[in-house]
Amino acid sequence: MSVPSTAVPGVERLLPTYARADLMLVAGDGLRVWDDEGREYLDFGGGIAVVGLGHSHPAALAAATEQLGRLWHASNLYRTQPAEELASRLSVRFGGARAFFCNSGAEAIEAAVKLARKATGKSGVVALEGGFHGRTLGALSVTGQPGKREPFEPLVPGVRFVEPNDVTGLLAALDDEVGLILLEPILGEGGIRPLDAEFVAAAAEAQPLLCLDEIQTGMGRTGTFFAFEQLGVRPNLVTLAKGLANGLPIGALLAADEVGLGFTPGDHGSTFGGNPVSCSAACAVVDAIDGELLANVAERSCQLCTALARLPGVVEVRGRGLLLGVEIDRPASAVVEACRERGLLVLSAGENVVRLAPPLVVTEDDVERALSMLSDVLEVTSDA
Repeated sequence: MSVPSTAVPGVERLLPTYARADLMLVAGDGLRVWDDEGREYLDFGGGIAVVGLGHSHPAALAAATEQLGRLWHASNLYRTQPAEELASRLSVRFGGARAFFCNSGAEAIEAAVKLARKATGKSGVVALEGGFHGRTLGALSVTGQPGKREPFEPLVPGVRFVEPNDVTGLLAALDDEVGLILLEPILGEGGIRPLDAEFVAAAAEAQPLLCLDEIQTGMGRTGTFFAFEQLGVRPNLVTLAKGLANGLPIGALLAADEVGLGFTPGDHGSTFGGNPVSCSAACAVVDAIDGELLANVAERSCQLCTALARLPGVVEVRGRGLLLGVEIDRPASAVVEACRERGLLVLSAGENVVRLAPPLVVTEDDVERALSMLSDVLEVTSDA
């Protein structure tokens, strides 16, 4: 599947915002991707938990292609059927909500922070140490990772960080200035660390609005459509992106009906938000997340967790569904690189955590093949 390239050898034209591997991907189908030399890889990173239905999924592809032949863009000055249908589908899954569509998870977080300010009249935010919500200035301001924040300070003021699962610390951080509590049900970039149900319940019972960042955990990845379904709460706000359109750019903020309208015309916007092509693909994705698919997530998760715990060098396996973190006794970066050399794409989530986020359509055979490659890598790598 090799393709010709117009890039000038040795001349870098992209800003160095990513530590990219020396790998040019050109095609994908299901759990497999190919590079520009025709080599095949098993994708257990899923484009960083994005291609939930696998690469080139027929339903999402057909929906996007059909819409592409009709209308690419109309602007939010007018109504479009795909955006209205997607908002309706997400409202049903949530249990009654209004949607704002944008292009990314960071933009969805920005919308949530603004809506909370408008709805409550309070600018304070409580977020988590180790949490990650994006790299725009507002989203970075609520990200609890000093290494990402410090180069760009001063950031938006009024944000307080508490330790995950520390109910006492959470309640102590709340006062009359706080209008929003922002949590990831599972800290993704923070090491794949699930929140306790008791901690999330305490946040839900507090006075500020509760926003759950389901950008990585939503869309069936943890075994339910939303991860919050497993925590016994219903948040006021939810942010989505990543898997929503199976790889086409889209983000969403869902505001529960009881929050009220919050925004009025002119308060917020996004030129490309609600793009008809992305929304059409997202409708197909929502429809595809059914009981059979979610059952597969649970089965493959069990298969992975059981086997991963037995591999050499594994300290702990944590996460839910098909968002799993494998803490190991050596640097994760060396394992990620060695897996890639063997034809397996995995991610990291911190210095010693290998992150697995395969498409939700992963099969039993796919899991066994990935486990075999990962086992081989762990056998030959060490903390040296």
